[in-house]
Amino acid sequence: MRPGRLGVLGWPVAHSRSPAMHEAAFAALGLEGFSYQLLPVPPELFEETVRALPQAGFIGANVTVPHKSAALALADSASTSARAIGAANTLSFARDGQIRAENTDAPGLLAALPLDPRDCTAVVLGAGGTARSTAWALIGAGAQVAVWNRTEQRARTLAENLGARAIRRPIVADLLLNCTTVGLDESSMDAKLVLQTLALDTDLLARYACIVDFVYGRGETRLLATARELGVRTIDGIEILVAQGALSFELWTGMAAPRAAMARAARGTV
Repeated sequence: MRPGRLGVLGWPVAHSRSPAMHEAAFAALGLEGFSYQLLPVPPELFEETVRALPQAGFIGANVTVPHKSAALALADSASTSARAIGAANTLSFARDGQIRAENTDAPGLLAALPLDPRDCTAVVLGAGGTARSTAWALIGAGAQVAVWNRTEQRARTLAENLGARAIRRPIVADLLLNCTTVGLDESSMDAKLVLQTLALDTDLLARYACIVDFVYGRGETRLLATARELGVRTIDGIEILVAQGALSFELWTGMAAPRAAMARAARGTV
């Protein structure tokens, strides 16, 4: 275990709960010499910034939108799952500056689901790095996956690469998973507009057994609030954040993550 700096790379990234979550984990285990911070980086500066991090004392970083594919591309080595997914959310830096990529989004999602995805049907909204890891994880767990994206060709490409099917509009399924950034900034969007942007309506929403929204903010997203009002079971982005963050923590430190402490910090209930 090598102490050092850690952080989360994204654009935007100010909303991230990862610093509070990981700092709580360090405190819970009495780990000294570790720190975790926000790393807001625009796409055009991503590679330059990441390659400079080891020299600045960083031992690793989480990666969020829109950098997950770029993170995999610049890595010197990667796990089998990250290569298969085509995206990375966790980077580890060796002493010589070598970069290793991992994807903890996929196992983190499966750990957070309240039902066994085997033989389930699922609709994945989006076609970015999170959507790729989500579809890959569900297919590997035995689910039948359909992918929708506002740009139909992107959905078709992702589906063809992973063995899913592309759809022109969301359909009825057991699981609905929002892997887009819709809802990240809801200040100017009411629930109706959120649903319209995702090609959904309340009649369709009510027919899912469980709805997962990777987006999280100060409170419940409008998508999940609407689903809950309809009596649908929901999983929010904080639950998935804690699950995947714990796996990243264990990769960096070699220690079992204090998940309860991380969850309290992520939800602001410390």
